[in-house]
Amino acid sequence: MILPRQFLQFALIGGAGFCVDTGVLYLLHEAGLSLYIARLFSFMAAASFTWLGNRHYTFNSGREGRRSISAEWLHYVLAMGAGGLCNYAVFATLIALYSGFRQHPWMAVAAGTAVGMSLNFVLARRVLDRPSH
Repeated sequence: MILPRQFLQFALIGGAGFCVDTGVLYLLHEAGLSLYIARLFSFMAAASFTWLGNRHYTFNSGREGRRSISAEWLHYVLAMGAGGLCNYAVFATLIALYSGFRQHPWMAVAAGTAVGMSLNFVLARRVLDRPSH
């Protein structure tokens, strides 16, 4: 069955995206941005990374006649926005309420990512895995 394989690939690419998200977050925070602002940028970097990975590996089916690559990226990032809002809400809440998460923000990124992953899989599947017209 294709769905379990797709979910596993989506999760593996998401794991790599988590590393991108966390790495960019730490770099920007070290450069002086607050964790909250840095996370907005790190999420966009991770969403772009996962779009590319999922586009080529997870949902690589019949792209002929589809929207342009820039339109597809924008559609994907907007679709990931729902999961991203849940992800960011969990992250921001944990950072605001618990000093341990402020000291180790990767844990708040992980918690937010876990919350948003299933929703994002469903949304990504709708954006990237539709039959071509």
